Amino acid sequence: MQSPEPQPVARVVILATGGTIAGTAATATDSLGYTAAQLGIAQLLAAVPALAGLPIEAEQVAQIDSKDMGMAVWRALARRVAHHLARPEVSGLVVTHGTDTLEETAYLLQRVLAPCKPVILTGAMRPATAVQADGPQNLLDAVALAREPGAAGVCAVFAGSVFGAFDVRKRHTHRLDAFGAGDDGAIALIEGSRVRHLRAWPAGLPLGIGVLDRPEPRVEIVVSHAGASGAVVEALRAQGVDGLVVAGTGNGSLHHALEAALRSAQAAGVVVQRCTRVADGAVLPTGHHDALPISEARTPAQARIELMLALMARGA
Repeated sequence: MQSPEPQPVARVVILATGGTIAGTAATATDSLGYTAAQLGIAQLLAAVPALAGLPIEAEQVAQIDSKDMGMAVWRALARRVAHHLARPEVSGLVVTHGTDTLEETAYLLQRVLAPCKPVILTGAMRPATAVQADGPQNLLDAVALAREPGAAGVCAVFAGSVFGAFDVRKRHTHRLDAFGAGDDGAIALIEGSRVRHLRAWPAGLPLGIGVLDRPEPRVEIVVSHAGASGAVVEALRAQGVDGLVVAGTGNGSLHHALEAALRSAQAAGVVVQRCTRVADGAVLPTGHHDALPISEARTPAQARIELMLALMARGA
């Protein structure tokens, strides 16, 4: 009787982009005055002995502080993610990333790729040199989720909680559990080596990797506040802005002077989307500002990514 052929061992690919998880400080007690993106992915893996022996591949896609993230790195990262997703022996991917713009990268990857395999973003709030660095545990948890049968879509893992790409947002400047998901909450929890699934994985139709080959439109964010005017909108129009996201007060309400400038920009061909500067809650239609379309429950940063991709998809 012929023995069955051995099945290939599922592999996890880790793509590194820099960030605090790869940062260093002058002393082990300094968790704030560090320099991001100093250590390579091989050094990060060496700090997690529990990953030794697992079928892992690692690749350095970029080495930046995520505050400096932009389209060039997004294009490179999305292409490498797409490449590895197409490999049948790869069960999932992990992306190490700075926390400042992680929610933007997660949103972009989900909208462009909508992967059926898990793509897990993680990072750290403390540099690798800190006495109690959080990066190693976050990386271990991310790999566990990337190996989880049935997991899918782009997610973020921090401090044992798993958040979907469309929901995740940074909610604290320095706490280890710096991320949340607004009204929706976590989609899973990492409990030891076990993944406890709570609700549906991110899904949707992908725009396709080709959308990123198109020219990047200029999309900016403006904020409504007490004493707001239309001056910023008018200046951006003069510079040829393609789209504007306005972060309104409360349920997306706008100062009358700012709203007038936005409506004028809209009439001139600038695409305008409205969201809120409030941390939680979706903007709902009221009949007062509805000429300016709402961007659902997205953060201003996520709304900007959505509008940018929409303009690229239609060739604006």
